[in-house]
Amino acid sequence: MPTPFLNDILVILLLSVVVLYLCQRMRLPIIVGFLLTGIIAGPHGFAFVREITAVQKLAETGIVLLLFTIGMEFSFRKLLQIRKTVLVGGSLQILLTIFAGGALAGAFGLDLREGIFAGFLLALSSTAIVMKLLQDRAQMDTPQGNATLGILIFQDMAAVPMMLLVPWLAGGTPAGQTPALLVARIAGIVILVPFLAKWLVPRIFFAVAKTRSRELFLLTTVALCLLIAWLTHRAGLSLALGAFLAGLIISESEYSHQALGDILPFRDVFTSFFFVSVGMLLDVRFFLSHPLLLPLAALGIILLKILLAGTAAFFSGLSLRPALIAGIALAQVGEFSFILSETGVPYGFLAGDRHQAFLAVSILTMMATPFLIAAAPAIAQQVNGLPLPRRLKREKAGEETEREAPLENHLIIIGYGLNGKNLARAARSAGIPYRIIEMNPAVVRSEKAKGEPISYGDATQSAILLHARIRQARTLVIVINDPAATRRVTELARRLNPRIYILVRTRYVKEMNALLDLGANDVIPEEFETSVEIFHRVLAKYFIPREEVEGLTAEIRSDGYEMFRSPDRNVTHPCTIESCLPDLEITTFRLADESAAVGKTLQDTELRKKHGVTLLAVSRYSRIISNPPANLTFAGGDILFLVGETSDIRKIKDVFGKSGQEHRENGRPS
Repeated sequence: MPTPFLNDILVILLLSVVVLYLCQRMRLPIIVGFLLTGIIAGPHGFAFVREITAVQKLAETGIVLLLFTIGMEFSFRKLLQIRKTVLVGGSLQILLTIFAGGALAGAFGLDLREGIFAGFLLALSSTAIVMKLLQDRAQMDTPQGNATLGILIFQDMAAVPMMLLVPWLAGGTPAGQTPALLVARIAGIVILVPFLAKWLVPRIFFAVAKTRSRELFLLTTVALCLLIAWLTHRAGLSLALGAFLAGLIISESEYSHQALGDILPFRDVFTSFFFVSVGMLLDVRFFLSHPLLLPLAALGIILLKILLAGTAAFFSGLSLRPALIAGIALAQVGEFSFILSETGVPYGFLAGDRHQAFLAVSILTMMATPFLIAAAPAIAQQVNGLPLPRRLKREKAGEETEREAPLENHLIIIGYGLNGKNLARAARSAGIPYRIIEMNPAVVRSEKAKGEPISYGDATQSAILLHARIRQARTLVIVINDPAATRRVTELARRLNPRIYILVRTRYVKEMNALLDLGANDVIPEEFETSVEIFHRVLAKYFIPREEVEGLTAEIRSDGYEMFRSPDRNVTHPCTIESCLPDLEITTFRLADESAAVGKTLQDTELRKKHGVTLLAVSRYSRIISNPPANLTFAGGDILFLVGETSDIRKIKDVFGKSGQEHRENGRPS
């Protein structure tokens, strides 16, 4: 019998489908759709959902997975590059906001402690919303994206000390732990993280990857994420910050891209519950009773946060335009502010309707965020065009982070067996940039140590192909032995990049049509290609001219091996020695030292004039003398290549003497 919790999940999912569909038709951001779903389904809407606490637990899991994936796409190297933004920009943004909160409190006749608490609430922005939007818009690697992330990281770290300070503001004592204990635990985390990143986690993933079990790999990824997040939470920091550290740790291993591909579907589902749960907090009746005041308050907070966060980003090293874009991205009130507000309620900091007013204003700022981030570049460009001092507009040192040269028009090789190695070797020799995706962890480890651009991952997942920059690639070659995986990779690659050239090697002829239908440009079946190679060599044995052999094999390949697939097809057969000249024979003779021809010239023997036999070449000391001249003198040990009719070849034995040794092999020289 379904439980109430399962009923609530079903209601949320079905309602989300309807609301998101309508939002897509009206071109509204997807986050707005989730917030509206929460408002409709929540206790202040139609009360479709009863187990709100359980939904909030799912929402916390969504935040954890979101920060985990952000950490995996980041790295310690990038974190060090933006350390100035984290320390200078983050601390300055929080201090300016707290100071502004105290000033506003004094202006409205509130207590200074209430003003500082209000500054705490306003200082925090929504990591979940901002990071998702920046990821969707591919702005994580921009200067403003790095600055935004740096300030958000500092905010998440500052949230815990803020919670500890709330009782002090109220005149009480902090509960749970002392500041000294918090510092000690944080120091332990700082020591533990490098150990996990460099030694323990890569070894765990290597052992798990060798099993080739996707289920075990996925469970290991989730378990490590939750374990590190839990340890960080036990140290007094937030679960979200712990999940981000877990992602950073895994990002240092060659398995991060596969882990990211496995976790993305779960992240998207659980993150949606977070946005829905935020919408459930809004009391629609309270909002409707203050239809003008609440939007104006939200607008005032947005403008204030843009000013303060933009100033902090500017002084952390950015010029005006990217600093303003970063400030706009941080203009909303964050999810941790909700948690912090609950901490202040028992101490009377949000008495009466203040708490619901804070929730309503915060949700309005969140709903405005997708529109603000979309409009941020245009707004920043307009401001940058104003007659402002040049020192505000120019780029500052350190604004651009170190970036690798963009990878474009490259080759992607799926599979690193014999064919993959040969193809990589040829690409390297030709100066063609390439990337390799391989599922064998031992191969990945050994080849990466040699400098090969190889990554561990399952190419049937879009995250793996996107990491290899498939949208910028020119060619994809699939040389794996799994027919089902080959079909999935072909279809996915064609969907991700409609212009890419896809070449597939398959072991089975029956796969050809299916792969071509899925988007492959060319399919090379091993069965037919082996036949072509045999065919090519057999024709060479029969001395068919090289250009005819190559033309015929090219024709076979160009029409999809139709000659082999349709045995009854009429084919023009080439003229061979046996079919067109059945009486002609090619023979080789090795001259013994006592042969009658030794010491004589070709002209002396009169092979062609008297015997009707033509000398094609002479092999002497492993050197071939082709088209020998008339004055060539024969020597003992020479191998003579002769062509003539069979009856004339027999007569030639008398010229060379019985001591000559005849060697024949099916009508061609041996």
